[in-house]
Amino acid sequence: MEVTRPRRAAAGSGERFAVLDPATGEAFDEAPDQRPEGLDAVVDRAHEAWRGWRTDSVQRTKALTAAADAVEAAGADLARLLTREQGKPLSESYAEIARTAARLRYFAELAPRVQPITDGRPVHSEIRWRSLGPVAAIVPWNFPLQLASAKIAPALAAGNTVVVKPSPFTPLATRLLGSVMSTALPEDVLTVVTGREPLGARLASHPGIRHVTFTGSVPTGRAVARSAAASLARVTLELGGNDAAVLLDDVDVEGIADRLFWAAFRNCGQVCMAVKRVYVPARLYADVVEALAHRAKSTVVGAGLAPGSRLGPVNNAPQLARVERRTAQALADGARAVTGGSRLDRPGYFFAPTILADVPPGSPVVTEEQFGPVLPVLPYRSVDEAVEAANGTRFGLGGSVWGTDLDAAEAVAGRLECGTAWINHHAELSLAQPFAGIKDSGVGVAGGPWGFHGNLRPFVVHRPEEA
Repeated sequence: MEVTRPRRAAAGSGERFAVLDPATGEAFDEAPDQRPEGLDAVVDRAHEAWRGWRTDSVQRTKALTAAADAVEAAGADLARLLTREQGKPLSESYAEIARTAARLRYFAELAPRVQPITDGRPVHSEIRWRSLGPVAAIVPWNFPLQLASAKIAPALAAGNTVVVKPSPFTPLATRLLGSVMSTALPEDVLTVVTGREPLGARLASHPGIRHVTFTGSVPTGRAVARSAAASLARVTLELGGNDAAVLLDDVDVEGIADRLFWAAFRNCGQVCMAVKRVYVPARLYADVVEALAHRAKSTVVGAGLAPGSRLGPVNNAPQLARVERRTAQALADGARAVTGGSRLDRPGYFFAPTILADVPPGSPVVTEEQFGPVLPVLPYRSVDEAVEAANGTRFGLGGSVWGTDLDAAEAVAGRLECGTAWINHHAELSLAQPFAGIKDSGVGVAGGPWGFHGNLRPFVVHRPEEA
């Protein structure tokens, strides 16, 4: 479709920076490089737009529903652009856009409701929920549109305005998303600013921002929290994960191998809640390693726009270097690459799907987040040992347990120290459920009514009962 761009759907400064195609490593377009000093005007306009946007929840519902329709209508343009700059297969880009539209529709139906307080006193008390003001949404490069919508949809539905800052590795599809959505929204309710650092830090610390919601690494999350503390803005941090999958002794290896493999390798392993470690009973260890290695060897790796590609490139050169370092360190520590183990000899940021066996438990590929197409598989002797290992990192985003006896699997899942535990699947989320991590994996809650109310503040009114 031909997109009509509103006057201020996105902000720029005249300067531009190159955007690379990870399938080639070469620049294919440019994005505006917004300078931090220009944010004052952006936030001021968002604040002015908030005055009207916050007043009418019925109109917000209509506008967000229309925005979802517009996103679906622009799906082909969005999908191709997303694949070009992020690298994922085109089918996954279409799935991301569908999820984006679905999230807008879900939150469009949520509205702040007055809640009476019944406490036995001769006073009529009620909670009236109020929006916060301009929200800063700082979005990473692995799911640019889906994670942008996870921040935009609840914030707008709650009556806030939003300034989105996408990763400089993936700015284009988010700019287009902003333009598409803004055709259904009042001016300056949603603004996308693109640029390199210190743009994100300046946005997080801006005194006009009342809520900073960020998804990304733990070190950057800490920096965002420090920046937001300057103005005492509310902070929601969705940070790294190092999710463990624990296979029980009665697991059907062939029955779960496909699900387990793609729970680790979807989006080239660049998923915060992907399976990043697998713990297997010693007697099944060789079978599980072989089943996963077979799938890694047979997976077609290629450009996301190429027909038949199931696994695309790593998104960017720094992340590819990180994956290479983690893998090389594991091999130096004594691990064995059953398949893969190195980048592919071709243009772009391609790394071979890698299954690692015989990995020392203290190797960084086990204790830290690799965020790439590399999966360590580790044996265990008892379930207690497996649970202790699964819980033995500073992360606590998600985890899963795999087995035939569902009651036994649920009992083990209940012992995992994480925000979400799955049984016989992994990384599947409903729009209506809360999503939150513990330990270094995050602060605050996204998703469902909990994420919605994270964008509101309670305003309590007390009135004497009538005589």
